[in-house]
Amino acid sequence: MMKILMVGALSIASLHFAQNYPVSGIPENLKKNANAVVRKDFTTIQINKIDDIRYQYTTVTTVLNKDGEGSAQAYIPYEKGNSISNVKVTIYDESGKKIKSFSKSDFGDFANNQQGTFYSDSRVLALSYTPAQYPYTVEFTYEIGDENTVFIPDFIPFSRPNISLQEAQFKIINKSGIELRSKIYPSKYNYASVVEDDNGTEKTYTYENVPAIEDVPLLPAPVKILPKVSFSLTKFNLEGKQGTINTWADFGSWYYNSILQPVSVSTPAIKAEVAALNLQGSTEEKVKKLYQYMQTKTRYIFVALGIGGWQPMMPDEVNRKGYGDCKGLTNYMKTLLDEAGIPSQYCVINSNPSEVSFDPDFPKMGGNHVILMVPTEKGNIWLENTSQQIAFNHLGYSTTGRNVLSIKKDGIELINTPVYTAEKSKEKQSLKIKLNEDNSIIGQGKFEYTGNQYDFSLVYTGLSPKERNERLKNQINTLNLEKLEIKDYLNDKDNAVTQMNVDFKANNYSKNAGGSMIFRALPIFPNSIYKTDENRELPFEISLPFEDDYQVVIEIPKNYKIDEIPDAVTINSEFGSYKLSVVKDGDNLKVNRVVRVNKGIYPKEKYNDYINFRKKILNNDNSKILISKI
Repeated sequence: MMKILMVGALSIASLHFAQNYPVSGIPENLKKNANAVVRKDFTTIQINKIDDIRYQYTTVTTVLNKDGEGSAQAYIPYEKGNSISNVKVTIYDESGKKIKSFSKSDFGDFANNQQGTFYSDSRVLALSYTPAQYPYTVEFTYEIGDENTVFIPDFIPFSRPNISLQEAQFKIINKSGIELRSKIYPSKYNYASVVEDDNGTEKTYTYENVPAIEDVPLLPAPVKILPKVSFSLTKFNLEGKQGTINTWADFGSWYYNSILQPVSVSTPAIKAEVAALNLQGSTEEKVKKLYQYMQTKTRYIFVALGIGGWQPMMPDEVNRKGYGDCKGLTNYMKTLLDEAGIPSQYCVINSNPSEVSFDPDFPKMGGNHVILMVPTEKGNIWLENTSQQIAFNHLGYSTTGRNVLSIKKDGIELINTPVYTAEKSKEKQSLKIKLNEDNSIIGQGKFEYTGNQYDFSLVYTGLSPKERNERLKNQINTLNLEKLEIKDYLNDKDNAVTQMNVDFKANNYSKNAGGSMIFRALPIFPNSIYKTDENRELPFEISLPFEDDYQVVIEIPKNYKIDEIPDAVTINSEFGSYKLSVVKDGDNLKVNRVVRVNKGIYPKEKYNDYINFRKKILNNDNSKILISKI
């Protein structure tokens, strides 16, 4: 993953330094659904020249309970060469009385290695503080200077649910003579609004009294709900490399020449490797062989070195060491393809469960991940290079359905990644069940996953057989399982399909009623709890569409006959569809269930309609069959 210097929306405003912050001063509407309240969030950015920018921050955050502690942590991410000064932290109690104060010398200095072992120039100053009681308030101020002027942060009220904002101000003083572009993205749901004051070389933006977003089921990511303001200088500096961002074309040309070209270097060893593979067949077959070869000899490790953490490792270094991050592994894969005479494109993307795309009309530095695209006559081939387990030409759910910055010599092209529809994100379940007179069942099942459901099933690849059994057993909450064993697990990396064969026994599946037995038509299905919400305040999002196709054959005990089976059911909705059928097949029963749920963001007024749709599905999944002794 690539590294961006994250600068939170903090600021300096000496006018506020003498204040204290009693909790009683927080408006009641800002306490609702909030674990923490940001009282003041002030940022002042002064751009002095193309390679000189200074940030001044002050935040005042009241932590209402333990769940809000993370919102008031005092930490400063920095890079080699940054100048940090005027660091001060003051803690206040509920009444606003000062409890304690800290300075820079109280901070620990750590490698900024949130993703585990890696090589990085990135570090963080962090203060450890354990509160004696709640609520308490943290006032945090500091200044930091940087030579990199390409990473001006967005101005948003907050980025997580259950945080409210009393007052925020974002001021940019531009003394550089370089044009500063800005763009306001209003809230699509009128949740908050930003006020702009543009005074030539000084721009100020403010938010006031933004209530917390409640963390409710199917909540869209806050970035989709809240307003934001984006900024970009038309000329910038990144680790001594100066460029322009007037258009995606000129920015892409700079990126290609300054970031990629210096490390797009093959070696005799790499040439020999590709030649030894003796590539034959179609372009797709050659790409697949190279890709799967690359997967067998490399592993992912985070690296944030080289031009602000944005430049890949040299291909030869990845080749020799057998590891790299998304940049290095993608560049290495691109070099292998180059040696095979197959063009490919290095693509920067926003990797996130919530789809975030680049604005075609507002070019700026961004993204946090890199993938590779291979154009062919039959369509684009997409390669995720950081996983040894993911299938060829398959992207995970955190990179589908959005655009990428495809870096080419003549500029950047914005290209959309694939979208996996419900029909392409399927769980196929085939069960053979033997119902016993002691109310138990013995079953054999085959489970198959594609699309987004393939992504989630990949977790089984890294587990031992025992761990796989336990995980699946814990997932199945509709059976009283006595035993379960996954006989075979297959990750088909050629076709992006996982399969597993399962044997199991469950007790108390049926109930006796005189000389009869009653049991569910479906042994295994998602048994979720769905609750309506009459006070829903925000839209809801079905981010991952899916289709489940279950086919069950039930063998009933000898000397029993089938008395009652459920009627066939069909439910159609804007949210999806559902079909259930149970038919007699001699002395057996055949059950077929197909449910499809569509992707989309829906208005809050339809939330209960969706919940009722899912409840109808659940009620029918619990349909009963009656058999009796002959």
